[in-house]
Amino acid sequence: MAIGALFPRFSRVLDLALPFFGLIGLGYICGRLFDFGEEGLAWVNVFIVYVALPCLFFVLISKTPVRELLNFSFILCTAGATITAFVMAFGIGMYASNNDIPEASIQAVAGSYANIGYMGPGLTLATLGAAAAAPVALIFVADTIFLFSALPLLMAVGRSDGQGVARTAWTAMLRIVTHPFNVATFIAVTAAAYGWQPPPAIGKIASMLTSAAAPSALFALGVTVALRPIKRVAPELPALLAIKLIAHPVIVYLLLSAVGGFDRVWTFTAVLMASLPPALNVFVMASQYRTYVERASSAILLGTLSSVVTVTTLLWLISNDLLPVTLFPR
Repeated sequence: MAIGALFPRFSRVLDLALPFFGLIGLGYICGRLFDFGEEGLAWVNVFIVYVALPCLFFVLISKTPVRELLNFSFILCTAGATITAFVMAFGIGMYASNNDIPEASIQAVAGSYANIGYMGPGLTLATLGAAAAAPVALIFVADTIFLFSALPLLMAVGRSDGQGVARTAWTAMLRIVTHPFNVATFIAVTAAAYGWQPPPAIGKIASMLTSAAAPSALFALGVTVALRPIKRVAPELPALLAIKLIAHPVIVYLLLSAVGGFDRVWTFTAVLMASLPPALNVFVMASQYRTYVERASSAILLGTLSSVVTVTTLLWLISNDLLPVTLFPR
C-alpha cells in the first residue's frame, strides 16, 4: 500500500488517540512543574467522581433505548473476561508475593481493572459514536460490582485484623450501591425506561458537565501519576500488564465471538474498554488497604505509557476495519 494511502488512515488514528494521551501528558508535565502536592487534586477528584462523570453517564444512558441495556449475554461475556483476567493476575500475585493474599488481590485488580471511568467513555464514544454509550455503561456497572465485591472479600480472608467476611461483604455492597457512577446509571436507566429527560436548563448544565468530564479526568490522571515517580519495577509487573493490555481484550474478543450476535459497535466497545491501562482506583485501593502502594503506582504509570502503543494499535485496526466483528463467522 502506498504511503499516501496509509497517511490519512494513520492521521485519523492519531486524531483519536492523541487528544486523550495528550491530556494525560499535559497533566503529567504540570504535575512535575508545579509543586502543589496531592492535596490540590482533592476537589478536582470530587468534581470528576461526584459531578462530571455521573452527568456523562446520565446524559448518554438516559437517551439509550432501554432494551439495549438488558443485554445479559453481553454482560456475561465482558464480566467473564474481567473475572478471567482477575484470576490470572491473582495467580501471578500469589506466586510473586509468596501467597500473600492482600498483595495478590491488589495485583489481581491491576491486571483486570481497566481505566473504564476516566478514559473509557471518551475514547470509545470518539471512536465508535454515541451508540457505544449502552455497552460502556454495562461494562462499567458489571466490572465495578465484581471488583468492588471481590477485593474487600479477599482482604477479609487474607487478614484477621478487621471485620468478618459477612460484615465486609455488607460494607462492600453499600459502597457499590451508593457509588456515584452506579447511582447515576440507575437513575439514567429509570429515565430511559420512562422516556424522561430533565428540564432544558438542567439539561444544559448536565451537557456542560458532560463535556468537562473526560478532559478533567485525564488531566488529573496525568498529575496523579507525576506525583508518584517510579522507584523500582516489581518483577511481576510485566506479566500483570501483559494480562491487562493484551490478554484481557483478547479474552473478551474470543468470548463475544463464541457467543455471537453482537454488532460492530458493541464488540469493539468491549474490546477497546478491556484494552485500557490499569485504572487510578488501583492505587486508591492499595492505599486504602496499605499494601502494594508503591508498586500499584508503578503499574498505573507503566501501564498508561505502554497503552500508548497497544491502544493506538487497536484503534488503527478498528478504524481501518482490519478486525472482523466476530472471529467465528457462522
